Amino acid sequence: MIKRRKRKGYFSPAEGTPEPIVVEVRSRVRFNECDVMGVVWFGNYMRYFEDGSAAIGRKCGMTFSDFRQAGVKAPMVQCHTDYHYPLLLDEEFTIRATLYYSEAAVIEKEFQIIKADGTLAASGYTVQLLMDKDNRHIAVSPPLLQRCRERWRNGDFHAKGEVSS
Repeated sequence: MIKRRKRKGYFSPAEGTPEPIVVEVRSRVRFNECDVMGVVWFGNYMRYFEDGSAAIGRKCGMTFSDFRQAGVKAPMVQCHTDYHYPLLLDEEFTIRATLYYSEAAVIEKEFQIIKADGTLAASGYTVQLLMDKDNRHIAVSPPLLQRCRERWRNGDFHAKGEVSS
């Protein structure tokens, strides 16, 4: 059986939850990100996903520093990338990162890497499981995530038609 690459979302918002948070980051392929053919090396797409993830963290008050100060860790338990069309040296592109609302002690994000002409270059997702400073799984969401959810439910992250950069 041939498994098809996903072009649309990997996660679906649960009924009754706030709309996902979406941020966009514009970037350009640098020389050190390419192989000898001028094509972005496949491992760099996860670095682009991380750029999108950091932008969401800044928007939501959940940066790496915020996690560290709260004594919370968020190790990756799943990551996946589908490659559709290659990015090339000096090509401009947009990283679209989407955070999905969940009451669980997990963080689920989707990513799209979009070429300047609108073509989908890559898509993927990550799942992070929350842990305390002693590396124990957290069953109840920590205050850091609870504050983010409260602001999310209040609509703080969604001005009409807004996409952050």
